[in-house]
Amino acid sequence: MSLGPDFFTRLRVKIAYPTALAVFWFARPIPLVIILGALIGGIGLCIRASAAGYLRKQETLAIAGPYAYTRNPLYLGSGVLMAGLAVAANSWISAVLSVGYFTVFYVAVMRREEAELRRRFGSAFEDYARAVPIFFPSLTPSPTSAESDTFSWIQYRKNREYRAAAGFLFVLGLLVMIWAYRLS
Repeated sequence: MSLGPDFFTRLRVKIAYPTALAVFWFARPIPLVIILGALIGGIGLCIRASAAGYLRKQETLAIAGPYAYTRNPLYLGSGVLMAGLAVAANSWISAVLSVGYFTVFYVAVMRREEAELRRRFGSAFEDYARAVPIFFPSLTPSPTSAESDTFSWIQYRKNREYRAAAGFLFVLGLLVMIWAYRLS
């Protein structure tokens, strides 16, 4: 069995549930850090939402909007979202578990998706990859970005990005419940 990107991609969901349980077990949320984490996570949701409005999966290579700054704005948004949840959990153990999970699994997922995009889009993807960083965004947009492409709420809904917001609110609700339980 190879420990390549496909292995980690398949393992990602199986490991997510026990990791989340451990994160909640060690969480020590208080109202102020829940609010701070919600604000940070809200930035992540905005990044994800912006990316989802440009992403036309299996149709075209996304290079406009946030894709002109980073090749993986959805994962960048997920990273910021995860950071917000780690702050809201108010536990260094929860933060290490969250960051460790994200780093191990999403690096592998990004590598696998890059290989897919190379096969599918060839030299167009190679040019894009040379101009745009894989994760941490550049301060200026890529000259390869398509300025004619615009954000679409229809595409946002088609990509079901609203589920990230619902999940984030659910997790914040759990952290509020943990705080309330620990008060009693």
